[in-house]
Amino acid sequence: MIINEQDVRYDSLRIIGQKMMVAARTAPKGKGIDNIEIALVEKDSIKVISDKLKELGEEYDMAGFKRDAENILLADVMLLLGTRKKSLGLKKCGMCGFENCGEKDKHVDIPCVFNTGDLGIAIGSAVSVAADNRVDSRVMYSVGQAVLEMGLFPEDVSVIYAIPISASAKSPFFDRK
Repeated sequence: MIINEQDVRYDSLRIIGQKMMVAARTAPKGKGIDNIEIALVEKDSIKVISDKLKELGEEYDMAGFKRDAENILLADVMLLLGTRKKSLGLKKCGMCGFENCGEKDKHVDIPCVFNTGDLGIAIGSAVSVAADNRVDSRVMYSVGQAVLEMGLFPEDVSVIYAIPISASAKSPFFDRK
């Protein structure tokens, strides 16, 4: 039997995306508390998110959003990662600008810096899996804004990033116009 690469590419990317999800989940978390939300998006849903991102690009006159809306259409799968806003309940921290978590919790729309830091570590773990598997990826905040507007994650998730992945002769996520 001969297996053509084109026949297995999508399934391979889907499996790599699933491995990226696991890597993000197992990344270290502050106080061992997991506030990360993770999802894998496939072609039809990528198109829906792209449409929303284009709409935001028009509404806010942001060329980068419109560019990224086109760019993610070149991905076969896309990882979404977000974090919750709630604090870790520390008595001494202040890195969010409030004296402690009790004070921060009075401002529920302000994200906890530990959670956003944990999100960054989870993203790093996920993209390392993409790199280890030699697939193209790019971390995009713009796509996260569309996902947030669409309400695709629970309401308490306020910081979202996307990682589209692709396998082609040249990465579609760099040298963008």
